[in-house]
Formats: sequence, C-alpha cells, structure tokens
Amino acid sequence: MISSVDYQALAEFRHQIRRFLTFSEREARAAGLESQQHQLLLAIKGLPKGQRPTIGTLAERLQIRHHSAVELVNRLVDRQLAARRRSDVDGREVLIQVTARGEKLLRRLSLAHKDELRSVGPSLVRALEAIITEPIVAGARAHVERLQ
Repeated sequence: MISSVDYQALAEFRHQIRRFLTFSEREARAAGLESQQHQLLLAIKGLPKGQRPTIGTLAERLQIRHHSAVELVNRLVDRQLAARRRSDVDGREVLIQVTARGEKLLRRLSLAHKDELRSVGPSLVRALEAIITEPIVAGARAHVERLQ
C-alpha cells in the first residue's frame, strides 16, 4: 500500500535530486562543458578499483548507449580534456584517460559540487530517509497483518 505521505516523500526526494542536478548542469555549462561531458570526466576519474576505463564501462556508468559514449569521448578528446590509449595488457583494448587539462577542469567542478552538497546534502538525506525508514507503527501494523 502506498499512502499520500509516501507520494509526498517520493516527490520531495525527486525535487531535491532535481535541484542538485540543475546546479550541476549549470556549473558544467559555466565551465564550457555539456553536463554529460562533465559526468564522463567524473566517471573516468572516479571508477571503482578493478574497473577499466573502456567505452563499454563508461557507457554503463553513465547509463547511455555505446555509440553515445564514443561521441562524448570524441568531443572530450577534440578539446584535449581526455585521451585514448592502448592497454599495456591487451593492445586491442582502448582505455580513456583524463588529460592534465581535463583534470584541472574536473577538480574545479568537483570542488563546487562538494560545496553544494555540503549545503543541500542534509535536505537530500532527510528526503531519502523519509522514504527508506518505515515508521515503527506502520511496520508493526504490517507485521500484525502478515500474521493474520
């Protein structure tokens, strides 16, 4: 069952996410990047250990199609913000790396994003907690209903 309180909590969470994404898109544009270009630089730099920065991996991280990731990489390479290189392990594998110029831009954007999250983070966390924490009374009621 979903209540009006649940709908309100979900709507508030979406609102808080949207506010942060709007900030992020504005910052990327001010830095001369498309939002997805910024996301790609961040995905490359922030890959979990053990993952390699291939087009396929980056497409999955950004939840975009392979050919879209290729196009994004092409634009970053054209602007000298990223570079392609062959893998030392498997010469057939092409890896994407952030250039020094890309690092400088990403560092500036990341610092701005961290500052913004320090400001809006508590609201975002409260909105998420309102969704994932079930009130004790409702939880107890659901437990009783299952027993009946």
